[in-house]
Amino acid sequence: MSIALGLMGCEGAVEVEARDTLETRVAELSAPNGRNLNGRNLNGRNLNGVDLSGMLVAVRFDGARRANPRASALTQTWLEGSVFHAESASGPVSGMDFLGASFVGELGDGTTVPLRVDDIQPGTGANGDIWVYRVSYYSRELDAWKPICTADGGGTLGAIAVAGRWDYRQGVPGGGSKTTDAQSFTFACEGAAIAKCIRFGYRPWGGMAGGRDLGELHQSCTRMVRADFCGDGASFTVDGTWVNLYDAAGVQRDSEGWSVEAEWDTQGARCRAQTTRARGREVMCPSRSLIPICGLPTNFLLGTLLMSEIPIAATQGPH
Repeated sequence: MSIALGLMGCEGAVEVEARDTLETRVAELSAPNGRNLNGRNLNGRNLNGVDLSGMLVAVRFDGARRANPRASALTQTWLEGSVFHAESASGPVSGMDFLGASFVGELGDGTTVPLRVDDIQPGTGANGDIWVYRVSYYSRELDAWKPICTADGGGTLGAIAVAGRWDYRQGVPGGGSKTTDAQSFTFACEGAAIAKCIRFGYRPWGGMAGGRDLGELHQSCTRMVRADFCGDGASFTVDGTWVNLYDAAGVQRDSEGWSVEAEWDTQGARCRAQTTRARGREVMCPSRSLIPICGLPTNFLLGTLLMSEIPIAATQGPH
């Protein structure tokens, strides 16, 4: 079972919109595979909104408050999968008890912003551990609550709560990397890389799959989704390109027969072909020593975690 990701853009805007509505959204919601929209952002684009004046880089566990001001204070809060749990003087708190709860968000400039959980959609079936939250932030300038995740058309999107935080910088050492931080978590907007890779089956909380760490597979996936070849947070994604993803852990299997684009690990691309989604943009990664032959299945035994393919024949051999 493989996954084909669509990078939609300005070309054929009407067709793209229809494809998004009728094909990709259905596939994404019904199973952790199928054709899904790919994008440039590591997380939801609107997390860097004008009102916030900065990137929402993490959310603190400490400072979580229940909606009822008379309820017992939360003494410890954590995630199991994407479900919130806490201790209080009156007993355990979990799941739907967090409806209306408030958190403290951290912005990239060091300031904070109030957050509120407006809705909770519990996971079901095979995705029972993936809960989706509608979250808003308080805009002091507008004296109003506004969603942290919005669609291009202005609608509100949900977010998956994921333990840890990401470095949203681009083109610098450490950009795009994940930090395991017991004190904070991320509200990952649906449709962007962190949440998308969870939907593909790479649950960072899931332990092992086929002898591979799902946390490492998930981080490698966030690099792949954004075409972060150099592993420094810089995205080489170009709208309008399809890409197929597969691994050796049995989560996603290759079924497309397309041209190999690159091999991936948590640090970015281990090798890449001459033809990639960069489409003529020069990709220079002097800090990485690339493996000589890209796309060999045996490279999964040498450290490669994911491979990507694109549906166009490479004009030159891999390098």
